[in-house]
Amino acid sequence: MKIITICGSLKFIEEMKYHAEKLEFENNCVLSVIYPTKSKECYTEEEIHFLQKAHYKRIDISDAIFVVNKNGYIGEAVRAEIEYAKRKNKEIIFLEN
Repeated sequence: MKIITICGSLKFIEEMKYHAEKLEFENNCVLSVIYPTKSKECYTEEEIHFLQKAHYKRIDISDAIFVVNKNGYIGEAVRAEIEYAKRKNKEIIFLEN
């Protein structure tokens, strides 16, 4: 059983949920993003920083990340998460090549 963190743009929330469940059914332990309850503009800088820090901690404790790069899209934040995972020698799995 691998521990896998889901990474992807929040515009693909439904796809992220779908693949998180699919990976669980494939005998993995999946760590997911915290799904926002309000628009990004309503969060303070401190709250955004805390959420990002927590997400990087998920990557730290994972064996791999699963990148939901629907239609090949990888945003700036996800690109940074991929680079972080590479530096930590994590396996990187992409939804799309």
